[in-house]
Amino acid sequence: MTANNETKEKQNKYRRLVIALITMVVAALVMVAALVVYVDPFFHYHTPLKGFPYLVDNQLSQNPGMAQNIDYNGCIIGSSMTVNFDTDDFKELLGYDTAKLSYSGAYPKDDYNILSIVFDDKNHARQTQPMGAVFFAMDIPTMTADTEETKYPLPEHLYDDNIFNDVKYVLNKDVLFQYILRPVIQGKGSDLSEIYASWWTPEFYNIQYVMHTYEEPPKSDQVITAEDVIPTTKANLDENILPFVKEHPETQFYFFFPPYSILYWHNLQQENFYEAAFAQYQFVADELLKYDNVHLFYFQNMDEVTDLNNYADYSHYKPEINRYMVECFADGTHQVHSSDQMADELTKMREMVENFDFEDLLGRDW
Repeated sequence: MTANNETKEKQNKYRRLVIALITMVVAALVMVAALVVYVDPFFHYHTPLKGFPYLVDNQLSQNPGMAQNIDYNGCIIGSSMTVNFDTDDFKELLGYDTAKLSYSGAYPKDDYNILSIVFDDKNHARQTQPMGAVFFAMDIPTMTADTEETKYPLPEHLYDDNIFNDVKYVLNKDVLFQYILRPVIQGKGSDLSEIYASWWTPEFYNIQYVMHTYEEPPKSDQVITAEDVIPTTKANLDENILPFVKEHPETQFYFFFPPYSILYWHNLQQENFYEAAFAQYQFVADELLKYDNVHLFYFQNMDEVTDLNNYADYSHYKPEINRYMVECFADGTHQVHSSDQMADELTKMREMVENFDFEDLLGRDW
């Protein structure tokens, strides 16, 4: 064999090896993609497989798929104020099969993004139940965010209809190892009725823990007024929230002001946001109460808010309060029916704050 032939033979051998290697890599990638599509741990393509131990702990990545592909007729929308709801309570007390679609720290635009999927006509075609109710945590502190601002950058490939950028999902090693192989190996998935629940266990809900971690804001020299906050609050209502209420009169919207602890109000006093916040609450209530399919609840002046043993920090309450709120949605306790009633509730709230002995609370050695 001539040197020329030997060189060609070596080249052909290397070429075959390269082709074989490329074929193996492509085949492996196709198998991985096929496995991700089949299991679909982010519910991007289809409903959950029966019996697979799905791990649900990623709000940004898994909420859009759940909103699109699981079967439900009620949904929970809002910030970490909603993560300790148990959807079994909604079934028991209100009869709704409820999807928890919480985003910790959610801004109004985050609520808009997920509700756009909830009410997408294409999704209704896949679901067996009409959308009966939305349970919406109305966090006033977020209503001054820019109307286009989200709390965290979104994984856009999981929110749009572009199949070509789905490669970021189907060929993602974290999806493969953390959301398919790990739950299979562990043999345990998430209880979908309790997903996203806060990590605090019962012993963290006590006044000592709250005060140990609490940092009093410095007294601000700048006074925030109603004129500073109402325009953005109105814009967020008009652009990110009310369109769904208006366009879906057949759906009942349960808006509620979460029961932050009494320390939240002290923070507002320190930040000189106190009077502006009261104006925001009244304004939002007045706007929401214009609609017949809105049920508004004010939980912030419950007696429980002054007992810091119900909290793990200045705003996050224990799961028993979440259960109580569902009971209230069912029987109407703490429901606000009119602008005047809202004003009365805010007067009660103001009295609670201004009669509370913050000096004694903050002066103790915790």
